[in-house]
Amino acid sequence: MTHTVRDKQKLLARVRRIRGQVEAIERALESEADCERVMHLLASTRAAMGGLMAEVVEDHVRHHLVDAERHPGALDEDAAEQLLAIVRTYLK
Repeated sequence: MTHTVRDKQKLLARVRRIRGQVEAIERALESEADCERVMHLLASTRAAMGGLMAEVVEDHVRHHLVDAERHPGALDEDAAEQLLAIVRTYLK
């Protein structure tokens, strides 16, 4: 079972929150909200998308690249942790 199937409900909950944020942007634009408000909404939505992407990438690395049971010694776990820290920072 892939990690996206196993974590399906958690990932879908995040997507639904993001959908709500996108709808808030739409409402703000339709109501002619000031640009500061729209930019804050856009920034928070972008961060939420980055967080979702980071979670999926992290799970992918942990389950498909460094799964010790499936691939003993495949990758250096310290190197994987360093990579994941960089990815998390980049996607914020």
